[in-house]
Amino acid sequence: MQEPAQDLQPLSFPLHGSRLIEASAGTGKTWTIATLYLRLILGHGGELAFAPQGQPQPLLPADILVMTFTRAATRELSERIRQRLMEAVACFRGEAQGDDFLQNLLADYPEPAQRQAAAWRLATAAEGMDDAAIYTIDAWCQRVLREHALDRGCLLDETLEAD
Repeated sequence: MQEPAQDLQPLSFPLHGSRLIEASAGTGKTWTIATLYLRLILGHGGELAFAPQGQPQPLLPADILVMTFTRAATRELSERIRQRLMEAVACFRGEAQGDDFLQNLLADYPEPAQRQAAAWRLATAAEGMDDAAIYTIDAWCQRVLREHALDRGCLLDETLEAD
C-alpha cells in the first residue's frame, strides 16, 4: 500500500536510506535540493543524518550525487547550490540574517566554535563546487561506464547513442 503524500520538512528530512521526492514545476525542487545539500555538507540531523558507521558524517561536494534531466538543469543546480552555500556561510558568520530555514539551522549550532566550524565547512564546499557530482542521467551513466571500462573489459572511449 502506498503511503500518503506528506509535506517535506527540509530541516528534519531523513538523509539516509532511499527517499523519493515528487514535485511539480515551480514548487521549489531546486531550493529543496540545495537545502538538503547544506545539511549533507554539515553532517546535520542527528539520527536523521547520513551516518554510514552510526555517526553523522559531513560530506564534500564530490561525495554527493545529484542527477537531473537536462544539461541546463545541471548548470542551474550547481549555481544555485553554490549560491545557497554562500548564503549559509554569511549566516553562520553573522554577516547576514538568512531566511527562516537558515535561522533554524543556525539554532542547531549554538556555540560560536560550532558556527565557525560550520561556516568553514560550508565555504570549503562552495569553493569545491567545481568537483560536485551534478549530472544528467545519461552523463552519469557514461562516466560510470568509462571509469569501470577495464573492469568490464570494454573500450575506454565508447560513444553514447541518443536513442
